[in-house]
Amino acid sequence: MTIIDGKQIAAEIRAELKLKVDKLKEDGNNIPGLVAILVGEDPASNVYVSMKQKACEEVGLFSKVDRLSADTTEEDLLKLIDQYNNDNIYHGILVQLPLPKHIDEDKIIEAISPFKDVDGFHPINVGKMVIGKDTLYPCTPFGVVELLKRYKIETKGKHVVVVGRSNIVGKPVANMLLQKKAGANAVVTVVHSAAEDLSAITKQADILIAAIGVPEFIKSDMVKDGVVIIDVGVNRVEDSSKKSGYKLVGDVDFENASKKASFITPVPGGVGPMTIAMLMQNTYKAFMKKNVL
Repeated sequence: MTIIDGKQIAAEIRAELKLKVDKLKEDGNNIPGLVAILVGEDPASNVYVSMKQKACEEVGLFSKVDRLSADTTEEDLLKLIDQYNNDNIYHGILVQLPLPKHIDEDKIIEAISPFKDVDGFHPINVGKMVIGKDTLYPCTPFGVVELLKRYKIETKGKHVVVVGRSNIVGKPVANMLLQKKAGANAVVTVVHSAAEDLSAITKQADILIAAIGVPEFIKSDMVKDGVVIIDVGVNRVEDSSKKSGYKLVGDVDFENASKKASFITPVPGGVGPMTIAMLMQNTYKAFMKKNVL
């Protein structure tokens, strides 16, 4: 059994990007710029934005965090996005979700220029992804596909079972692995809470991608021997032995399921670090498309 080290792969991707950005600087070119907009004081969002800023510094991207109060109006946020859409210093715009309840997230996502949508959530980019055109892909599914590629895990003709159908992970990763191209070309089943016998389907998986948001939901008796398990879940569960009072676990019962797996991602340290690495990748890609260097 091989543990897929997302932390290591993410570090490799950041190092590769740093070389590319350093080369841009040497040649006297502009460099990719990313702005993150944070509305309110959500603690988890604060942590994510800080991690993204740190990754930008490491890669050498120009970055800025725009911190807005929780009572910022939808209208003001839309105006700010419009301003960044027209600012050539920034090639990527990221609005950290979730947003306060009075702001319509769909409206905000659609206001970001598709060319600067480094989260890959804009309907135009989602549409391009579905029909197999090159685009800015959603970062977490992009990270999953990249992990499979870098560990040389064959996807062609393999049965991939995706547990979960969210717009952020389940649907996009299913679409990406379905495409008729290298690193994809899989037979994909998406299974969710409406399934009468969910485990009958998960047991068929050559590659199981768990993105359901339920701690340790996938048990060892739900998978077959030799399965590749990609665990996208990040759940906090109480743990009095920890200083914080909780521990992070995935959507898979790692301890037992890992005994049957050929490859498995841990939580933390699996898919998580890849999300930010692919955000850096998307920002660089948006820059290159704009500048056609």
